[in-house]
Amino acid sequence: MQTPILFGSIGSDLSQMAQDTMVRFGVDWSHFIAQCISFGIVAFLLQRYAYRPILAVLEERKKRIQESLDNSEQIKQELATAQSKAHEIMVQAGQEASKLIEEARAAAAKVQEQETQKAIATAQSIVEKARQATQAEHARMLTELRREVGRLVVATTAKVTGKVLTMDDQKRLAEETNRELAA
Repeated sequence: MQTPILFGSIGSDLSQMAQDTMVRFGVDWSHFIAQCISFGIVAFLLQRYAYRPILAVLEERKKRIQESLDNSEQIKQELATAQSKAHEIMVQAGQEASKLIEEARAAAAKVQEQETQKAIATAQSIVEKARQATQAEHARMLTELRREVGRLVVATTAKVTGKVLTMDDQKRLAEETNRELAA
């Protein structure tokens, strides 16, 4: 109960103080009312032409800031989506690259195998030709050796027997020598 009494005494003290101030300084009611009207007009003009436009501008800025924040959130989401898509594309590109590399390796192995087979076939062909050439050379040399041995036998027989052999004797002796060498 003391709270209302306390406020009541403060209110009466302020009222008394206001009356004492008016008596001491003297209040000119006509000027006081004119000042109140001037203050009211200024307050009305400020409210209408200053505070409302300023509040409207502040409200507009507040809306723009909110829109910017909303846009930034949208941009963050789009960026995250774009990064996700970029990552997916990179993974897919990596997989395709790996696949292409494997295909290239397989193709290279196949080409290498084909070239190896060609090289082996060429080498075998060269070896076969060399073998045939060697056999032909061997046969030719054997033939020459037989002729030379036959000639030497005829010449040696002629020297040993001391007689001059006729052409028929020389042929017959060379043929016998060749037969024995062939066997």
